[in-house]
Amino acid sequence: MALQFSYPDVSWHPDFDNHEIVLQAQDPDIGFKSFIAVHDTTFGPARGGCRYWSHYQDDNEALKDVLRLSQGMTYKNTMANLPYGGGKAVIMGPKGTQNPSPEIMRALGHALNELDGIYQTGEDVGTRTSDFKIAGEVTEHVRTRSVERAGAIDLPGGPPLYTAHGVYAGIKAATLHKHGSEDLKDVRIAVKGLGNVAWTLCELLVQDGADLTVTDIDQDKLNRAKEVWNVNTSTPDNIIFEDVDIYSPCALGGDINDQTIDKIKAGIIAGAANNQLTDVKKHGQALHDAGIAHAPDYVINAGGVINVVLVGKSHEYVMTRTQNIGNTLINIFNRSKIENKNTTEIANMMVKERLEEAMDEEGTAQKCA
Repeated sequence: MALQFSYPDVSWHPDFDNHEIVLQAQDPDIGFKSFIAVHDTTFGPARGGCRYWSHYQDDNEALKDVLRLSQGMTYKNTMANLPYGGGKAVIMGPKGTQNPSPEIMRALGHALNELDGIYQTGEDVGTRTSDFKIAGEVTEHVRTRSVERAGAIDLPGGPPLYTAHGVYAGIKAATLHKHGSEDLKDVRIAVKGLGNVAWTLCELLVQDGADLTVTDIDQDKLNRAKEVWNVNTSTPDNIIFEDVDIYSPCALGGDINDQTIDKIKAGIIAGAANNQLTDVKKHGQALHDAGIAHAPDYVINAGGVINVVLVGKSHEYVMTRTQNIGNTLINIFNRSKIENKNTTEIANMMVKERLEEAMDEEGTAQKCA
């Protein structure tokens, strides 16, 4: 069977947010099935990574993921003042696989060509730079090709380094807001996950003298962290309930839910994970009512995308843009206090205000032309 494309009507879906395009691409002969969602292109072509995941239970679960993630990329790019819109791709990998085959990546490349440049993608969960070099054999719409065209080289550390520094800046901003000081010495911080982002984050926190408790599903990583930093450890299920000052979720999303929210002792939640709130409105308000300062995920974890889209810029420039995440969060925390609205609601309002202002300016320009 040849590669097939369709544009399903997903306006019925609870996570549909006036997405501009949703493309479904599949070729059962090679085990390829993907959803690509372009949420908004007001500020420019959509940018967002491609996730490869073999654990989706069905199409609806994958569709939910791509809709939420693509919306998050619009919000992330907008709040980071980047000249791009938001999009995302998810590949439903065959059961038991960890990474895509070359045939699957070439099929993705053809799907990107179908969208004719409105969306460009790159590395995410389950995908690597080498995968996109393969996709780049058939499409221009992957980041590896942008890097080649610019004659640039990827900065050392890549997206995980800048994501970690953005989260670090966000933790300091939240601490300043909550306690009047950025000093993290002896501040008790629980970090869930010890991947590339969280490991760098932990290094920064240890250097500041924070009192760390960490966990990961990989026992080897946990043992190494204990050996290197002499930190406390917990279990993935229990770390959210530790008696700490700050909880930093840096693994998969959905930690803040009906089963966990009433048992959280931390006064600050600031981490790299996407989609931390299972129900954005309900749980965002519950955190606000409980006096917990929550750094909206798409704001605090934007360092990676800042690095990804600013192709050819220096480390110093990208780091400056990344560290500005702290200033953005201070504005959100202050406005949350003044308007008595939860931080996610405030951040969402700021995004919509910027999008509406941009659309008004575009409309005015068109009328004057």
